[in-house]
Amino acid sequence: MDSLYDILLPIQWVVAWVMYLWHELFTMVGMSSTSGVTWVLAIVGLTLVIRTLLIPLFFKQIHASRGMQLLAPDLRKLQDKYKNKKDPASREAMAREMQELYKHHKTSPFASCMPILLQTPIFFALFRVLNGLPGIADGSEAGIGPIDRVLAGQIESSTFFGAPLSETFIRTDVTAVRVVTAALIVLMALTQFFTQRQLTMKNMPPSALEGPTASMQKNMMYLLPIIIAVSGVNFPIGVLVYWTVSNLWSMGQQFYTIRKMPTPGSAAAKRLEERRRAKGIVTPTTETTTPTIEQPRGQRQQPVSKKRKKKK
Repeated sequence: MDSLYDILLPIQWVVAWVMYLWHELFTMVGMSSTSGVTWVLAIVGLTLVIRTLLIPLFFKQIHASRGMQLLAPDLRKLQDKYKNKKDPASREAMAREMQELYKHHKTSPFASCMPILLQTPIFFALFRVLNGLPGIADGSEAGIGPIDRVLAGQIESSTFFGAPLSETFIRTDVTAVRVVTAALIVLMALTQFFTQRQLTMKNMPPSALEGPTASMQKNMMYLLPIIIAVSGVNFPIGVLVYWTVSNLWSMGQQFYTIRKMPTPGSAAAKRLEERRRAKGIVTPTTETTTPTIEQPRGQRQQPVSKKRKKKK
């Protein structure tokens, strides 16, 4: 745990400073420095900063996800090929051919998870910052970056709809805290579900909607929100705000990307084609080709020179 704390400590400082600077900005424009809404907006600002920095990785994730979708039929054929072969040589050959498939499509199962994995340290750093506020406020723990004893006490005393930002669902009997956390958990689970649903149902070609990989993705579409809802009762309200806003960002960003740059052959791609046709935009898939004139069969007509044409 000490090594994990050492790894998260620099990230905690960054998280604390970003929150503090957003808080100062909102205070400068006239918002109350002790208001819970101001600190909630500071957490929203932290989320926007992190997600903006992750935009390049998001597009890499999109390309990786498309690659995984497009190789699904080939992967299914490979699995059928080695279905009844359990010997080590066959398993090794299957693994080698699978790696060649990933290399050909320029993707991997881990590339599509990269933005989530990179957000995990931020998530836990924010958890530690908010979870440590009571100790910093009473002087039993050292401050984190700009968050000293006075500022920690200010954050602790501020509330969001009557709920302190560092409180959790299972650590309190206050009705306001449980109502706010429950509402955030439900919103967080719903945004996760709809984000995964639009990726699975709208941006996959029909060939990628069959087989074990597609079944696993469909199961995850329902299972992941349940996992989020169960684990969410352990997280402070501030962390739930970060997670919910991040999910909303993902849903909006993904909606825009699917609408403008859908996977070829998917339902979203067909709708994009229909919108372009309605606007009179000719795309490569609808562009007409010059018809070929079929020459009459028989003896080939010999070329005639200009002099012979004049004599005629």
